[in-house]
Amino acid sequence: MSNDEAAPVVEAERGCVDEAAEAGVELLLPREVPLGGPRAMPVLRVLPNKHRHMVGAWCFADAFGPEDVAVHGGMDVPPHPHTGLQTVSWLVAGSIEHRDSVGSVHTVSPGGVNVMTAGRGIAHSEHSTPETTSLHGVQLWVALPEAQRWIDPHFAGLDAVPTVAVGDATVQVFAGSLGVLHAEVPVHTPIVGAEVRLPAGGAAEVPADPSFEHGVLALTEGLVVGGVPVPVGGMAVLPPGDDLVRIRAAADAPGDVVAILLGGEPFAEEIVMFWNFVGTTHDDVSTARDTWMRERGEGEDARERFGVVPGGEPTLPSPRLPDVELLPRGRARRR
Repeated sequence: MSNDEAAPVVEAERGCVDEAAEAGVELLLPREVPLGGPRAMPVLRVLPNKHRHMVGAWCFADAFGPEDVAVHGGMDVPPHPHTGLQTVSWLVAGSIEHRDSVGSVHTVSPGGVNVMTAGRGIAHSEHSTPETTSLHGVQLWVALPEAQRWIDPHFAGLDAVPTVAVGDATVQVFAGSLGVLHAEVPVHTPIVGAEVRLPAGGAAEVPADPSFEHGVLALTEGLVVGGVPVPVGGMAVLPPGDDLVRIRAAADAPGDVVAILLGGEPFAEEIVMFWNFVGTTHDDVSTARDTWMRERGEGEDARERFGVVPGGEPTLPSPRLPDVELLPRGRARRR
């Protein structure tokens, strides 16, 4: 028996992407990747995407859950490094404890946010808490501009963020600014990150900076952006020029529709991304990788760039670099 299912799925995806383009919406579809060890938690990764690398300075977006922690063990990521970026953790359900090599410890839960600025280099771990039974949320990265890419690492965690009602939606701003709302976490380029929650059949016109491009990431079924249905883990991307982002929840949605609104000024710089490292050149990420691999094999006193995450947990090794030079890339695929 042959399996003829693959080709129709590809054609169906292509069709929905084309229909979105006709409506003026760039629809990005995610791919499933494992996160963690033997009981790896599956996540849906929509950025970077083969069609688009960034939305504003947002360069990485994983959606996960709702995930039964009893099945895959939840979030279980040992100490690992980052350079040249900020990590942003936002949850709809569950809790995750963050520990890092500058001494920060903070548990993020729904309504709060963790923002870690890697700068020249940091290491951290993330583990869902023992009381967490279901995990649902996003892990996001923001590329730092070259002028800030080598700053000292630091961390900020909030237990609550600004919230406002917009139309039928409840909007929580966890990064940057949306109208008069501002999240009290550091950012180094003009951006916005917000959760938008709508009841089935609800609609909202969310105020937007017309100089920003925006992406709306679906965390649940029933999201409609600009008249285009967005599948779970997918993202509708809107170009600069409009001062409203129009979001709707399908009338037959099985519950509240939850979306993540990301936006920012189109990022002018080109970057190199490899594993958890962001740099300007191949040498930047190659040097970061070599330093991490050397430091993780040395005593704690010798770990000058990435430091030590307290707890004595074994660190993650870096994958091998490809045999070809990694070239800088901009926010969209070269056509």
